[in-house]
Amino acid sequence: MPLYEYKGINRAGKNVRATIDADSVRTARSKLKKDGIFVVELKDKAKAKATGRKNVATGKSVNVQDRASMTRQLASLLKANIPLVDALAATADQVENPVLKEAVSDIKNMVNEGVSLDKALQKYPKIFTNIFVTMCEAGAASGTLDVILIRLAEFTEAENELNAKVKSAMLYPIIMVLFVFAMLGVLFIYVIPKMQTIFESAEMVLPWYTQVVIGLSGFLVNYWWLMIGMIVLSVFVFRNWKNSESGSKSWDKIVLKMPVVGKLARLIAVSRFTRTLATLLAGGVPMLQAMDIVKNVVGNSVLATAIVDARNNISEGESVAVPLKRSGQFPPIVIHMITIGEKTGELEGMLTQVSDSYDFQVKTQIGGLTALLEPVMIIMMGVVIGIIVFSIMIPMFDMASLGNR
Repeated sequence: MPLYEYKGINRAGKNVRATIDADSVRTARSKLKKDGIFVVELKDKAKAKATGRKNVATGKSVNVQDRASMTRQLASLLKANIPLVDALAATADQVENPVLKEAVSDIKNMVNEGVSLDKALQKYPKIFTNIFVTMCEAGAASGTLDVILIRLAEFTEAENELNAKVKSAMLYPIIMVLFVFAMLGVLFIYVIPKMQTIFESAEMVLPWYTQVVIGLSGFLVNYWWLMIGMIVLSVFVFRNWKNSESGSKSWDKIVLKMPVVGKLARLIAVSRFTRTLATLLAGGVPMLQAMDIVKNVVGNSVLATAIVDARNNISEGESVAVPLKRSGQFPPIVIHMITIGEKTGELEGMLTQVSDSYDFQVKTQIGGLTALLEPVMIIMMGVVIGIIVFSIMIPMFDMASLGNR
């Protein structure tokens, strides 16, 4: 039971300051009134201590898997007809993540004081997304909050699995590139300058390719700071451009037109669109509101613009499929499935089938891309290092042959 600190005036007119146990602020005030105390200030002791130090939960995010697990636990308790406040309290006790535990405890206190669940969740936007809040609002209004929470847990886990696949696919090429740069750094900064000293002492006439390699080495040794500065500046300029409105649109268009990568980016965006829209519609969220939310999760401004245009046309009475088809950004199979779903009244089911199919395609493409990248990266690394070694070894062989004469 929460412990409240209060300041007040008793019947004798004296100032009093103490603590009291109560289920809520309202109950605490009622108890103090019965005791003849006029309350001047009343606050949750746990919250007071939290504000005395840095608040752990506000402004912090949590692991997706922790949030999904918490959501499943809360759904199970609600399905067992346990009141929401008690279910939140039990869930907070089971949660191990300290940030999430504090957030759920605070949400429980707010709900206990009469705040709606969706309003309480909005206090923690880093933990509970707009989709999560909207679904909970719809679930509470329709009396199906337990079902909605299960859908949210499944949706969160599916998104997490897809994101993990994408990140793991990116990890290997990044490691390989870093390894190649480390190897080249060692060769250019340490090995080649020592070989240059040997060649100069032998007064050899070096081939043009060896001179090029030695020239690059000398530039890196003498102007490494300039190279690092150029890289940092280039990254800074690119990020600023990419984060600008016009730059973001241009970059997203470029990504979609890239070979291999463009197709994968579109698959991921369409998968997010269909799965999120299916989850929102199944949760009772109106179509127009669902389209407003789903445009923010596709991760590509080109497709987001197409969704906004479709949303505007839908508000004027058009079907979902027609404006999406007109945009030219969604594959024909997606348009076809949405058309069938609208005609049969099974739009959520059709969208779920599409998202499952696209998730499978994303995983397959990522697996194929990873399998292709491995030999390509190894060959590229071997060619680059081989050229450098060749440029150094040929003069060494010439030195050896001259020494044997």
